[in-house]
This record gives sequence, C-alpha cells and structure tokens, in this order.
Amino acid sequence: MTNSTTLTALVADLGGTNTRVALTDGAYVRTNTIKRFRNADHADLYSVLRAYMADQTVVPDAACVAMAGPVRDGVGELTNLSWTVARDAISDVTGASTVAVLNDLQAQGHALDFLTADVVQTILPGHRASDHAARLVVGVGTGMNAAAVYRLDGRTLVPPSEAGHVSLPAQNSDEIRLLDWIARKHGTPGFEDVLSGRGFERVYEWLSDEAGVDAPLDAGGIMQAVNDGSNKIAESAARVFIRMMGRAAGNLALVHLPFGGIFLCGGVARHFAPHLDRLGFRDAFYDKGRFSGFMEQFPVHLVDDDYAALSGSAAHLTELMG
Repeated sequence: MTNSTTLTALVADLGGTNTRVALTDGAYVRTNTIKRFRNADHADLYSVLRAYMADQTVVPDAACVAMAGPVRDGVGELTNLSWTVARDAISDVTGASTVAVLNDLQAQGHALDFLTADVVQTILPGHRASDHAARLVVGVGTGMNAAAVYRLDGRTLVPPSEAGHVSLPAQNSDEIRLLDWIARKHGTPGFEDVLSGRGFERVYEWLSDEAGVDAPLDAGGIMQAVNDGSNKIAESAARVFIRMMGRAAGNLALVHLPFGGIFLCGGVARHFAPHLDRLGFRDAFYDKGRFSGFMEQFPVHLVDDDYAALSGSAAHLTELMG
C-alpha cells in the first residue's frame, strides 16, 4: 500500500461551469499543477482528465473528484450539467488504482482542518467548543448545499447531503409572495431557487415585477449595483438574499448542532461578504423565537479559498489510504 504521506494523487473540483484539476503530495495540493478547464469546451469529465493527463509525466496512485451534484455508490450526476461521473471510468482515464467521488460540499468539509487563518473571516464569534464538536459547511455559488462534518476515531466523516433542494420556508407576507412567484415561474421553490447566482437574479426579477420596473440584470450586474449603491431594487434583493441565507444557516444549525462552527463557502457567498452585517444576516440567523439566545453559541465563518475542494479531496484520499 502507498504511504499516505508520499501519496501522489489527482484531484478535481467539478462545478457546473468549470473544472479545476491538480496533483497532490500527500494531503497538500501542488498549486503549480492546478489547471482550469471550461466545461463547455469538453464533452464530459473524462475528456477534461485526458487533456490534463496528456501534460503529465506521472501516473497518480489515487484520484478524487469533488462534484456539484448527488453521489451514490461511487457514481455522481451533476445538478446543472448533464454529466455522469463514475469511479471505474476515472480509474481508466487516470491510471489511479484508488478512486473516490465526493459531493463538492463533502470535499469542503474534509478541507476544514487544512484552512489557513488568512482565508477564514469570522462573521459571528459564537462560543468555544471541543475539538470534536460537529461543524457545518454551507456552500452558496452556482447552486446551494450544506454538509455536516464530524471527527470520529481520528477520521473525518462528512455525510452527503442535498440541502439546497429542501423546500424554501417563508416567515412573512413578502416571502410568501416571493415563493408564489417562484412557484409560478420555476416550480416548487427550494433553497437553491433563492440562494444561488440564478436565485439572486430571481429575487431581483420578482422585486422588479412588483415595482413595475423592466430593467433586467444578471447576478454580476445586480451585485455591482449593490456595491455602488446605484439601484434600490438591487439593494432590496441583496437584503432578501442575505436574510434568507442567515435563516437557512440558522435552520441547518438547529438540525446539526455544529458547535465547532458554520463555514460559508462558494463564490456567491464571498461576493456578499461585505454586506452580511448591514443587511441583516446576524438578525436572521438568530431569529429563532425562544431559541434565539441558544443560536449565539454557533460561530459563523466565511471561507475565501478557491481551492478548498481540491485540498479536501487530497485530505480525504490520505485518510482513505492511511
């Protein structure tokens, strides 16, 4: 068996738009080997991996793919792209004898112990907890998901989840109107129908419809208007989004009791970071009636690391083969 500390592995972070691929030394990603591929330029993940391997002189001992979609028994389906990922096919393409396929939030969970202080911003301080307290990663990007992280007998356990497709709750008349609007336009509303890039666009479109304004913007344009204060509807959309994110994180905290901390990750979450406090994340997170005081125990952090899923994949392989 290959020693996990000398393990050479291929790791890939497969999203709805891009795939990042790299090689590792043990649990650490060799940053100079990271390459990014546009999924639109390739027929499937395997063509991406072939393109990457064509420039390599080493056959990896192991491989791990973290993907934005549900995984079962080593086979995954991308949520926002019609690609299937299977362990056996990855082994054939890479030559790796050991292969793992994870949901991307599972990989983010495996990365937590390898994050450096400079990529973690504390949003809510919470209370100190034991080293073995549960933690929770919440990803908001092209899609939305969450996964609990546990330490058990010296190993990291991150059960898979598809939390982004849980039915979206409403707590006031405005939110009921939003849910009704999403249901008419897009079907049964789940968390991801608000808490994602396209979800932010939907919130803005709903508010524009209610105001009788026809000024369509994509997510980047809406966020730019929030940043420069040029559009009141964009500001309102950001407030709705942030309060929903706070409530979702609070709901998940009560389900999993992650006294070790909640870690927000994903490109969309990072874009909202400067506005979380002023637009109501704290209040929405704590807004749990007689359990509001209880909520103050949970630390909330924001992770600003594009390569955390790669690091988590590497960490998982070292534990798998250790």
